[in-house]
Amino acid sequence: MSEQMQQYRKEYSEDGIDFEDMADSPFVQFGKWFESAAEVGMIEPNGMTLSTVDADGRPSGRIVLLKAWDERGFVFYTNFESRKGQAMAANPMASLTFWWREQERQVRIEGKIEKAGDVESDAYYNSRPRASRLGAWTSPQSTQIPDREALQSRLTQIEEKFPADGPLPRPPFWGGYRVVPDRIEFWQGRRSRLHDRMVYELAGSEGWQLIRLAP
Repeated sequence: MSEQMQQYRKEYSEDGIDFEDMADSPFVQFGKWFESAAEVGMIEPNGMTLSTVDADGRPSGRIVLLKAWDERGFVFYTNFESRKGQAMAANPMASLTFWWREQERQVRIEGKIEKAGDVESDAYYNSRPRASRLGAWTSPQSTQIPDREALQSRLTQIEEKFPADGPLPRPPFWGGYRVVPDRIEFWQGRRSRLHDRMVYELAGSEGWQLIRLAP
């Protein structure tokens, strides 16, 4: 098996990055790399791995979608009662990892978790297609269900509860989370595995400090 896995080895070739290439703000730098990933036609460049640790110290990761970012942090939406919601309630720290293969780039974001406000969550929820809003009500996310038919039956009940000609409010158990970062790493693939790693660290009143790490 180990010999078979060697066929997947890739030699990275993109140009590197140095201090003069990096913006003063990690949020500005993220925006530049995100736009570049979108421009090359990546499918869902906002896909990211959310990693959490629950109350028992068990780590877990899953792909979620970034829906907004600014200098306050990086926002995604989910069910508060899901496995990840419970983990974040017990341990409000998380990391996000983006992998943009076409450009041989990775971004890692670490920080504390906070819930987005009701106004922000309502605005995003109301921007979603009706089917997605119904889905948020329908799924008891991360809980065991007997079969697919049980989920469909629950959807029918929700559709009856919220007819198409009436309001469809945001579920009280669904909304946004914001990762408020104190560390953001930008990784650029290079030849011979001598990759470039540039890290912004939040140093209290001094603001963001940029350092280079060995690959």
